[in-house]
Amino acid sequence: MAKTKSQVKNCVGRLRVLADETRLRVIHQIIDNPLIVNEINKVLKIVQSLLSHHLKVLRDAELVSSNRSGKSIRYSTITNVVSNPDSRIIDLGCCQINFKEKKV
Repeated sequence: MAKTKSQVKNCVGRLRVLADETRLRVIHQIIDNPLIVNEINKVLKIVQSLLSHHLKVLRDAELVSSNRSGKSIRYSTITNVVSNPDSRIIDLGCCQINFKEKKV
């Protein structure tokens, strides 16, 4: 099926967002379970303000959503982006990105 110009532009924008290593690592962390910033940062170990910036970019690209839980904000992948919660595959509309762990 042919994609419209706006669909292609949207996909290119999302791919640019995901081209950043930190943002990919954030998606990898929250694809299975929603997490708060401190939980994400236990793995990433970057300055919290930088992590907040990356989370905003992911939200703006409509890849991640946020929900306030008391004083904390819980981040998760947007449900229509993840093709199946058990599959660990993100569907960008033009392509899919697989976050499955590789067996060595």
